[in-house]
Amino acid sequence: MVWALGLVLLVWSLLPTYNMLLIALDEEGDTEYAGIIWPAEPTLDAFRVVLTGDYWYLQHFWLKFANSLFIALATMLITLAIGSLTAFALGRMGLARGWLLGNFPVLTYAVPASFLVIPFYRIMRIYGLSDSLWAVIAADVTFTTPYAILILHQYAKLIPRELDEAAQTDGATPWQIYRHLYLPLMAPALAAVGMFALLLAWNEYIYQYILLTSERKMTVAVAIAQFFDADEAPWNYMMATAIVYALPPVVIFFALRRWMLAGLTLGGVRR
Repeated sequence: MVWALGLVLLVWSLLPTYNMLLIALDEEGDTEYAGIIWPAEPTLDAFRVVLTGDYWYLQHFWLKFANSLFIALATMLITLAIGSLTAFALGRMGLARGWLLGNFPVLTYAVPASFLVIPFYRIMRIYGLSDSLWAVIAADVTFTTPYAILILHQYAKLIPRELDEAAQTDGATPWQIYRHLYLPLMAPALAAVGMFALLLAWNEYIYQYILLTSERKMTVAVAIAQFFDADEAPWNYMMATAIVYALPPVVIFFALRRWMLAGLTLGGVRR
């Protein structure tokens, strides 16, 4: 029974991706209307078009891909830096009313992110960040940091304070405790929070569409959405682009997955 349920859930989860692959492999891109399991003459031409940028909406594809990757990685790293430092200060430095600072930022999620697009746009214009990748990164970090602080602060409570006291007895500074003790023991939580931040930035569309206006600053997410502007959109190109665009998060996920398992066995006292 358990195996049957697992198989059903697996098929249900992979079916949309499989349908994307069918459309991408079809020469005309209309396999979804034919009701067949596999194209009669599958072709990788759509992927060639994507990788070479040989289509109007896919020009400068690798530049757009690099912009998306830069936004996602920068958001992840900045979120981890702010979240880990804040959680360390709240949990290990004995700040007065630290619980308030650790939980209050989560209330920002009560306001839908779409409501803040216009205020963000005005703020970025005031500070000269119009049509800048850093404007999108700043917006994404605003939405990822509260969650990072909450999760890391709660996870840090599992680390015994006696480790800090032992390190201080040996003459370790707060920075040394943070770097050599706190971060290794926090590796599983850091990996989870980092993946959350990366996926949020990778899948975000509204802020990229509003804050980025030039062709050289465009991301893949915005480029994919442009396919809907055409009356007869080449669905095979669109699906091939989506599949290529989905690969980096998968690779990073498995890399962080290994790091999470390794983080469970790391000890900070030896350092």
